[in-house]
Amino acid sequence: MLIILFRTILFYFIIILAYRIMGKREIAQLGIIDLIISILIAELVAMSIENYKESLFYTLIPISVLVLIEISLAYLSIKSKKIRLLLDGKPQIIIKNGILNYREMIKSRYSLDDLLMQLRQQSIKSIDEIEYAILEHNGKLSIFKYQNNKKSSYPMPLIIDGQIQEYTLKDINKTKYWLIKKISNKSLKIKDIFYAFYKNKYIYIIKKDKL
Repeated sequence: MLIILFRTILFYFIIILAYRIMGKREIAQLGIIDLIISILIAELVAMSIENYKESLFYTLIPISVLVLIEISLAYLSIKSKKIRLLLDGKPQIIIKNGILNYREMIKSRYSLDDLLMQLRQQSIKSIDEIEYAILEHNGKLSIFKYQNNKKSSYPMPLIIDGQIQEYTLKDINKTKYWLIKKISNKSLKIKDIFYAFYKNKYIYIIKKDKL
């Protein structure tokens, strides 16, 4: 019993350390890869406590490998848009200008019941109150309500860390050529921009050298 107690306390602090290294703070922030690694770590710890006669290294080494995998994938996803989309997917606009986007809901396998449940969880009574709703890659629904019953303009990302967001261009019926020309008129290049978004027919830009 003392060995089991010791291992339980030890792995408690090891898991805290692992998540500190991975930089995770909330369960809601976990992506698919993060969730898989979390489940594997939990299984390894459970097996180690159950098989207390085995060496701790049989658990510590796999946990260390999983942490390294997570850190490596997180780094690669920051550097590569393709890897980021492959691992996390992209946000889906479920409601736009108060209108349900059934096509995106079907692609995301997101039912009307799922939508209504998340609206209720945010104390929203009706879809009529929503101007924009975006389904994030972690499954959370980001909601923008009508302000004083007036239409606003949702800030749509055009460039993230030097990468053009083609789905936004498609949504606003613009082309890459249009965006590059707009950026060129400001004496900038796409690679120089950390974040740019489109709102009220204007492009707002944050340059990398301003960070």
